[in-house]
Amino acid sequence: MPLRVTDDIIINESDIEFEYSRSSGPGGQNVNKVESAVTLRFNLTDSSLPDYIKQRILLSGDKRVNSAGELIINSRESRSQLTNKQTAITKLIDYLKSASVEPKKRKRTRPSAATKERRLEHKKRRSEIKQMRGRII
Repeated sequence: MPLRVTDDIIINESDIEFEYSRSSGPGGQNVNKVESAVTLRFNLTDSSLPDYIKQRILLSGDKRVNSAGELIINSRESRSQLTNKQTAITKLIDYLKSASVEPKKRKRTRPSAATKERRLEHKKRRSEIKQMRGRII
């Protein structure tokens, strides 16, 4: 079943791999027996995502993207494996949605008169302090 990220971006579930492991932390016997933690692996380089999204994610320097070009998302909030799996899928969709939005370009603005005045006043005070450190003859 394909997952809809946005109206024009759809990913196949076959592109996603799941790994299950025992969750960490307190919880007694249940934690030691049940593999409820979910690790989602999404191969960006082989996926059907548009190239501009792939490039934006790969160049972002996000620590969740490994050297093989895989996006790795962990989920271990719940005691249920199914809930953790759904949470991981939701995190993936949210991540891809945010990557699909082009960041706004900053419009260059000039500093206001008050900002210039504050900067010059600060420079003047620092200069006076440093002048006082000089040798007295």
